[in-house]
Amino acid sequence: MSDTPFGFGLPPEEPDDGDEGKKKDQESGGGQGPANPFGFGGLPGAGGFGGGPGGPGADNPFAAMFGSLNPNDLGAAFQQLGQMLSYEGGPVNWDMAKQIARQTVSQGSPDGTKDTSVGPAERKAVEEAVRLADLWLDDATSLPSGAGSAVAWSRAEWVEATLPAWKELVDPVAERVGTAMGDVLPEEMQAMAGPLIGMMRSMGGAMFGTQIGQAVGVLAGEVVGSSDIGLPLGPAGKAALLPVNIETFGKDLSVPQEEVRLYLALREAAHQRLFAHVPWLRSHLFGAVDGYARGIKVDTAKLEDVVGQFDPQNPEQLQEALQQGMFQPEDTPEQKAALARLETALALVEGWVDAVVHAAAKPRLSSADALRETLRRRRASGGPAEQTFATLIGLELRPRRLRDASRLWASLTDARGVDGRDALWHHPDMLPTATDLDDPDGFVHREQIDFSELDRMLGEAADKPDLRKSDPQKKDEGEGENKGDDAE
Repeated sequence: MSDTPFGFGLPPEEPDDGDEGKKKDQESGGGQGPANPFGFGGLPGAGGFGGGPGGPGADNPFAAMFGSLNPNDLGAAFQQLGQMLSYEGGPVNWDMAKQIARQTVSQGSPDGTKDTSVGPAERKAVEEAVRLADLWLDDATSLPSGAGSAVAWSRAEWVEATLPAWKELVDPVAERVGTAMGDVLPEEMQAMAGPLIGMMRSMGGAMFGTQIGQAVGVLAGEVVGSSDIGLPLGPAGKAALLPVNIETFGKDLSVPQEEVRLYLALREAAHQRLFAHVPWLRSHLFGAVDGYARGIKVDTAKLEDVVGQFDPQNPEQLQEALQQGMFQPEDTPEQKAALARLETALALVEGWVDAVVHAAAKPRLSSADALRETLRRRRASGGPAEQTFATLIGLELRPRRLRDASRLWASLTDARGVDGRDALWHHPDMLPTATDLDDPDGFVHREQIDFSELDRMLGEAADKPDLRKSDPQKKDEGEGENKGDDAE
């Protein structure tokens, strides 16, 4: 993702005559090229602000933006700037995030592919792939199917379907920045500076909204399903695949497209089983994200400098400060524990899916090993999902944990069988810890607690008469009478 985690820019108007209109617009000097559709904000793959490293406007993104706009675009830009400053909602302007994500998708991905509507043939292929994947998974896990339906999404549909989950993930961090913007002023000045604080919060919400929109829009051009980052981003019970991205993903793999689709359907269906039949898992993961995010410290000293010198006529000052980073993760035991808890939870989810899918695909797909390694390298190289996650909530994932977790789940299958392995999802306290990922063999061969024996003992106790209501209670009453006699 971008090195400017809170960069923002204004999207150009879409030309009425499609690609020809864009070409003419670029030749006449209006608008931005596909590499940087928002004028500034540093999209991945963009060479810099204003058209390239050191190019016009590199030091002044507003000047670069307005200098390149024709008169018609200038009015639209000022209109959107007014909307940005008048925003009075929560910590993130999600209307702007959605708008910019859709604009980003419409520009196409860096490899030149464009978003397209999903046709009937593609929808049928996805439905059949998910149906077959669920049949194969029946042999690899004791968790039943969790996909009530299979859907094929365009990139724009992925944006629409996943924004509610992004809202839940990002709002805690954005709230901290928004609160800090008001808290940096002395209390006696806050009443006097009310309009200024309101403007800064509106700007902050817009900046977050724009950066999130850019990030989600770019990610929509890369993901192949609804669960690429190990979190349930889509609606519950819907196994979703993106045909246009699947085609791009498998283009250079020398693997038949049907096998690529089926392998990715296995991963999507496995995620759906886990989240559908482990009811506490979603809240556990999102709670871990929230716990980590709330431990992030905002650099109030930097904010104080910005507020002290803030000029409403020069709003890019605030933008530049946010581009330099406002987060300082606190090196406290609590924050370290929150980070370890989140990383471990995500690794366990992805490791389980990796192990289960490999068990289901290996006997049936000749390309199973190659596809597995491709996806592992994609994650280990800090792919788009990890980069976007790091940008939006300030969290760097450690992909090596995924391999550790996958090896642990595979070892558990060998030692305890499918049922014994999957039984660990019954409660979060039964799952391996970060220490266990460092020593998977130790966890696998550790003596297991016999919960069935405990259940039997509790059942027998429930069937027996309550002895305390007979002899022990009478004894207590007798002791009370004796104590009363002594007191007399």
